[in-house]
Amino acid sequence: MNLLKSMILSAVAATVVTGAAVMSGHAQRGDLISFPNDYAKGVAYQTVDRADLKQVRVLYASSQSVLDAAKAGKPLPDGTVLTMVQYAAQVDDKGEPVKGPNGRFVRTDKIVGYTVMEKRPGWGKDVPAEIRNGDWQYQAFLPDRTPNPKAQLAGCFKCHLPLTEKQDFVFSWDGLRTAAK
Repeated sequence: MNLLKSMILSAVAATVVTGAAVMSGHAQRGDLISFPNDYAKGVAYQTVDRADLKQVRVLYASSQSVLDAAKAGKPLPDGTVLTMVQYAAQVDDKGEPVKGPNGRFVRTDKIVGYTVMEKRPGWGKDVPAEIRNGDWQYQAFLPDRTPNPKAQLAGCFKCHLPLTEKQDFVFSWDGLRTAAK
């Protein structure tokens, strides 16, 4: 009886370890994404103040066709690259973000990092179904534009998953839809 229990527990443990390895190996394909050096030639479509991180985040879409698809309620086209540039916010002597005349945080020139999501045909096929975000992949970059080795990319999949295909797994979907031409 103890031998049987031991074998069952070993099999369960092996399944869990194998499943975790598969999820991390397939989900974390940041190696598919190169830093989008031309991101600023795209469309800056939204700015987000993050008080908890004391950051100003500027979001770029790779082309106007991305915004047009979102405005039409269609999935974003293959080849879409969404880049988030994270700037440090200016802080006062108490460490609180400074607001400008428009009520938004004042950003500094200091880039804290970049986060990129990119959509290509077939990029989702190796991602386990329970965390798959269509054909999106993710990567985080350091200020020097090199991949962030500490990024937990599987977390990107899990965080974006509840957004569903209705908004193509994109948090800034409404920003894309309402951005001016």
